[in-house]
Amino acid sequence: MSLLKTEKQEKNKVVIEFGIAKEALDAEIKNVYKKQVVKMNIPGFRRGKAPLAIIEKLYGKGIFADEALNNLLPDAYEEALKESEMKPVSRPEFDVVSMDDDGKVVLKATFDVKPEVTLKQYKGLKAEIEKTEITDEAVDNEIKNAQRRAAREIEVSDRAAENDDIAEIDYEGFVDGVAFEGGKGEKHKLKLGSGQFIPGFEDQVVGKKPGDEFDVNVTFPQEYHATDLAGKAAVFKCKLHSLTKEELPELDDEFAKDMSFDTFDAYRADVRAKLEDRNKKTTDQIIENRLLDALVENMEAEIPESMFVAETENEVREYDMQLRSNGLDLNTYFKYTGQNLDQLRENFRPRAERAVKVRLALEAVVKAENITASDEEIEKEYQRMADMYSMEIDKVKEAVAKEDVANDICVQAALKLIKDNAEITEKEEPVAEADNTAAEEKSE
Repeated sequence: MSLLKTEKQEKNKVVIEFGIAKEALDAEIKNVYKKQVVKMNIPGFRRGKAPLAIIEKLYGKGIFADEALNNLLPDAYEEALKESEMKPVSRPEFDVVSMDDDGKVVLKATFDVKPEVTLKQYKGLKAEIEKTEITDEAVDNEIKNAQRRAAREIEVSDRAAENDDIAEIDYEGFVDGVAFEGGKGEKHKLKLGSGQFIPGFEDQVVGKKPGDEFDVNVTFPQEYHATDLAGKAAVFKCKLHSLTKEELPELDDEFAKDMSFDTFDAYRADVRAKLEDRNKKTTDQIIENRLLDALVENMEAEIPESMFVAETENEVREYDMQLRSNGLDLNTYFKYTGQNLDQLRENFRPRAERAVKVRLALEAVVKAENITASDEEIEKEYQRMADMYSMEIDKVKEAVAKEDVANDICVQAALKLIKDNAEITEKEEPVAEADNTAAEEKSE
């Protein structure tokens, strides 16, 4: 088995030709024959005892050749690929070039490789950001959010339901007198006025008392996620079990102690610090994204379609895993959104295209700057991954190739180089703060 020829074609397509020796093919044909002959009934022979030559005479010399060739193909291709020093970014397409009478087979594999990338500029890239400040109002809002999360529920028994009450209800929905899937709940806690349910539903619970049974009449919005219900009138049979209301704690030193601080002033200072830290991280991310956009604009490359397709499929797989981690899957997602797999791919395509372009551009910087990763850096990254996933480092090394780890380190170094050499300007006029959420626990 050996590489015979490597040919680069236009648009980053490569064809390699490689051979499989007669001896290797003959040996594999015999292996296939031994597995298949036990299933064959050949006149004049007991099952499993017919000679290879007799079977080939009856059914043709290639009866076992195709399966033998398929068995040998993966290793032959990998060996030829290694000799060619090519790195495919797409699945290969195989063809048989020739099969000589003496048994030698010549095959070819066609695949895409990464394109040649030209960067007009990667140092001195410019990015403009909006000036953001953490105001007293932002700090107050964050503290109020923490106050609401610390609220206790107090039972209400001396009046009817009001907005901001929490109603514990049973409900079952009907359209044209028929119950529909997903329209039933028992002892569901609904905060009245929250807009959690269909418009008009919560308004009809207001004024009811615990123990009341009543109908709620609503119409599903035209743009409702379940298309079979969109725009339809529905009746919900309801029972109100109980009412509670939230009692907010006082914002004082006692509240601060519940948040692991000695005084309210200390707690407030920590909230501000966390908001400022997260605001800085958000700003840094905005800068990074704008610099990467500028980098891609300075890139010239003929990128194979297969790279965009592969990255889109990666995005879809990651989204499916994310759904599964939350107890859902793509089929459930499609049911409630009315989308299908092709539409989901279309949604992810722009993000996938950007990811491919950014990676290629950063790899071009790595090449231009001759950036490398040391063994120490690689080992440190393996340890970080092991800690993150609570795995033994040897298991991580088995799962993730050293070359891939080194490439990621180099790409991150290239990104740092771009940021260190960028020109960042700040708009003078302040804008609204980023939507940050400070943790309530005390900083370490």
